[in-house]
Amino acid sequence: MEEREKDIITQNQADEEIDLVEIVQKLWRNRKFIIKVTIAFAVIGFLVAISTPNVYTASCTMVPQTGEKRAGGSLSGLAAMAGINLGSLSSGEVLSPTVYPKIISNINFQKELIYSKFHFKGVEQPITLYDYYTNEKYRKFSLIGTIKKYTIGLPGVIIRTIKGKPAGTVQSDSSTIKSLTIGEIGVLKIVSKNLSVNVNDKQGYVSISANMSEPILAAELAQKGQELLQKYITEFKIEKVASNLKFVERSYDESKRNFESKQAELAKYRDANKSFASAVAKTQEEKLTSEYTLLLGIYTELAKQKEQAKISVTETTPILTIIEPVVVPNEKSKPNRAMMLFSFIFLGLIIGVGVVFTVPYLEENFIPNINKHRFIPKIV
Repeated sequence: MEEREKDIITQNQADEEIDLVEIVQKLWRNRKFIIKVTIAFAVIGFLVAISTPNVYTASCTMVPQTGEKRAGGSLSGLAAMAGINLGSLSSGEVLSPTVYPKIISNINFQKELIYSKFHFKGVEQPITLYDYYTNEKYRKFSLIGTIKKYTIGLPGVIIRTIKGKPAGTVQSDSSTIKSLTIGEIGVLKIVSKNLSVNVNDKQGYVSISANMSEPILAAELAQKGQELLQKYITEFKIEKVASNLKFVERSYDESKRNFESKQAELAKYRDANKSFASAVAKTQEEKLTSEYTLLLGIYTELAKQKEQAKISVTETTPILTIIEPVVVPNEKSKPNRAMMLFSFIFLGLIIGVGVVFTVPYLEENFIPNINKHRFIPKIV
């Protein structure tokens, strides 16, 4: 029994050795075809590698405001000395950093970004991203882009040619609904793909990264993105307290005018009635004095509320502390041309070997005389 099992094992090993030898021999017989395919893919990979533009990455790291402040903060003591009560003030909930990516996808944020001016290589004056990507005179020739346009993108080119270029949407003056033109949509797609916000919840920091074909442009885009993010976070966070400050300031200005008017009226009445001691004159003076006192109290209270609202805005304003500022990158971040070339060579080798083993199988089971078909190699 044991001798029979040994014979079976020996026979299986011999079959595996025979199969392996046959595989090696088959690959060797078709080595020229495999080499040709590999060389063809190597040439394609070389062309793709040299025509792929460099990409530079600039970034900055920030620490957002965390936790909720106590009402009034360190200013509460000074406010109390001035007669201002900050006990009822609340800075509100902190704007979570997880919404920062949503902020940079906000249409107002994006439109302000694409209409901001940047420095481009070969362009004397700073221009907007919208002008750079939509104006024909700023477009550079791209081999990869041209190949894509007239290969996989050819149906789209034909359709756009037949239909004509759309004029884009138009927004009426009375409408508050935002709209984008076709050109703006195209530029926004480019910017959205190259500007990103990453939130690290564990370590508590936020980073903005910009990928562009020029180092200075990448740094400027990251810097502008950081500035706009700070601006919009501040606007969203202090919207309520800023609105309250505007209301108090309007009420304060009106109260000040009323108080000063009544003050001048009382002074004129006293000057005009110095020598009069009649009961009517005294009654009129008391009336003006009481009105003056009332307006003075309102004016004083609104002055306190105005200062209180200013302190509230200051305390509520979020701060993004920059721990790693934007720096112009000196080295490209991608592409890795050597890795691209190696990937194409490896892909060509795999395809060449795959064809060597696939064609005989297809000929045997599905397509007789497959070698008669054009572009199908003869496998021996």
